Amino acid sequence: MKANIIKLLRDNARISVKEISERLDIIESEVLEIIQKLEKDHVIQGYHAIIDETVLNKHMVKALIQVSIRPEREGGFDKIAKRLSKFSEVTSLYLVSGGFDLQIVVEGETLNEVASFVSQKLATIDGVISTETHFLLKKYKESGQILYSEDEYERLKVTP
Repeated sequence: MKANIIKLLRDNARISVKEISERLDIIESEVLEIIQKLEKDHVIQGYHAIIDETVLNKHMVKALIQVSIRPEREGGFDKIAKRLSKFSEVTSLYLVSGGFDLQIVVEGETLNEVASFVSQKLATIDGVISTETHFLLKKYKESGQILYSEDEYERLKVTP
């Protein structure tokens, strides 16, 4: 039951307890109790809205930064990752497999702001070996949500 509630909340964080109850055919108080337990146990760590950022700030810059690091003896990757997560520019941070160790999502007002973050903050951290920065140009899908409307197919009109 928990998995079904989590899926509904993941698809729409604003879904009401009543609607979850109706969809899953369980009583509202049980749904509320499960959600409260999931929050208390930090399974649900927050709720967020998916925003069309181009409407808010046309100059917002996002970058994906791949980082190679030298793991530390006592903390492995965690110590550097925890340090990086404290920077306000970092919106997401993941340990990944492949040619790099960390994947960071960074936001800034300008390209220079993101570049400064990389050169002055990220690259200067002891243990950071190399970085590779990719700027996001356009979002098509986020958190399972398609962010564009399908163009309606319109048949060409033929005139005699």
